[in-house]
Amino acid sequence: MTNPIPPSSGSPFGPPRTGAAPAGGAQGQALGGGAPPAAPGAPSAPSSFSAPSQEQMNGRALSPQEERTKDALMALRSEIGKAVVGQEGAVTGLIIALVAGGHALLEGVPGVAKTLLVRTMATALDVDMARIQFTPDLMPADITGSLVWDAGSSAFEFRRGPVFTNLLLADEINRTPPKTQSALLEAMEERQVSVDGQTHALADPFMVIATQNPVEYEGTYPLPEAQLDRFLLKLELPLPGRDAEFGIVKRHRDGFNPLALADAGVRPVASPADIAAARGAAARVDVSDTVLAYLVDVCRATRESPSVRLGASPRGATALLRTTRVWAFLQGRGFATPDDVKAMAAPTLAHRIGLRAEADLEGLTAARVVEGVLAQVPVPR
Repeated sequence: MTNPIPPSSGSPFGPPRTGAAPAGGAQGQALGGGAPPAAPGAPSAPSSFSAPSQEQMNGRALSPQEERTKDALMALRSEIGKAVVGQEGAVTGLIIALVAGGHALLEGVPGVAKTLLVRTMATALDVDMARIQFTPDLMPADITGSLVWDAGSSAFEFRRGPVFTNLLLADEINRTPPKTQSALLEAMEERQVSVDGQTHALADPFMVIATQNPVEYEGTYPLPEAQLDRFLLKLELPLPGRDAEFGIVKRHRDGFNPLALADAGVRPVASPADIAAARGAAARVDVSDTVLAYLVDVCRATRESPSVRLGASPRGATALLRTTRVWAFLQGRGFATPDDVKAMAAPTLAHRIGLRAEADLEGLTAARVVEGVLAQVPVPR
């Protein structure tokens, strides 16, 4: 069966960056390029995954309708690539989060196309998109909406806020106080907003795509662990390699305008109906007890690492199950393998892991912890 993304890239989410560090396993670079170098004395992740067992190879194939749905998602990925260069991992990650019904946290330095990525995705999906610039003086009502007095009807009416959209870009979410950050919690978890005792349902599909910069932490409010856990994936957008950056600058030289995506040839190639069909197809992906046990062992191992004060919770395990199923579906299979679990482990679990202070001082990262876990947990044969 044809892999929708060429396996020669070494990463399940697209080609590696030029000049990137050698891969430490697909799970280390699943959503954004090469894996970080291994810490001294830390076990290195395997360079390739074990072959699926005979039982796994005999799993269910996709139906013709599911194949067409998968092709629509691949077309969506390619269409976004017309405007966004060098961020294939983040593009695929957003599609996975959307199909899995979750939310994504994007992290990258300014100028790596975080906003352009979301705008292009909304255009290619033909859905609504809203952007909120989070600032220290932003209030919860600025997100959810508020009651205003209508002189004509002599009554208060609810005026909807920007959260009533399909794709909500929460730009620099760590620059607003926790009270305002928490205003997103109900919307992210319950897909509704409650104002004055009334609940208002949000659109479908609905996804929060929050961004934060890994620099300039002064005056910021780090996201609490409870809110980080609400994000299905954390995607890192690295600086592009030389070839990708050359392509970006060349496009601008030739007249590319990020505010005029239609002029760049970006057109709707998928729809909310395709996303709904993909969700149904992913939900039908078979996960055997053997693969499920491996997934649980990986999550439990994150809690047993001596460098970790807070490991992945059962919510993290169910999140990994959801992303594993979507990734298997994108690979053109109706069944999941341990390789799928490995591919999605780091982007799904790393931001849910809290390190001990001494581990932070030594420069250890949560992603490296996940890599070590994947290297140590026995893979079912």
